[in-house]
Amino acid sequence: QVQLVESGGGLVQPGGSLRLSCAASAFILDYYPIGWFRQAPGKEREGVSCISSSDGSTYYSDSVKGRFTIYRDNANKMVYLQMNSLKPEDTAVYYCATRRPDRLWCGTWSLYDYWGQGTQVTVSS
Repeated sequence: QVQLVESGGGLVQPGGSLRLSCAASAFILDYYPIGWFRQAPGKEREGVSCISSSDGSTYYSDSVKGRFTIYRDNANKMVYLQMNSLKPEDTAVYYCATRRPDRLWCGTWSLYDYWGQGTQVTVSS
C-alpha cells in the first residue's frame, strides 16, 4: 500500500514562511510523481505544485509560482514544499499525493489517487 505522511503545518503571519514535509517510501520517490494540493473549507481541492519522478521537473500553479518551491530529498525519503510570502488566502489543509507512474506531466491533477492525511496551514495575523 501507498503511505504518505504530511507534517509542518501551523499558524504563521502573512508574509511568513513554512516548510511542509511529505514522507514517502523510497520506491514512491523513485517512480511516482508527487503533488501538493490544498483545500480550504467550502472550496474545492486544488493542485499547487508537483515534481516528476523521472527527470525531477516541477510545476507550480499561478497562485503560488514565485513563492513556493517543491523539492525532494531522496536520502531522507522526503518531498518538501517550501512556502514563502504566505498570504491569508493560502490558508487550507495541505495534502501530499501521488499516483501510479504514467507518461503524463505531473500537473495532471485529476490522476492523483493516493493521499496523505493532510496538515493545516493557517495564515493570519
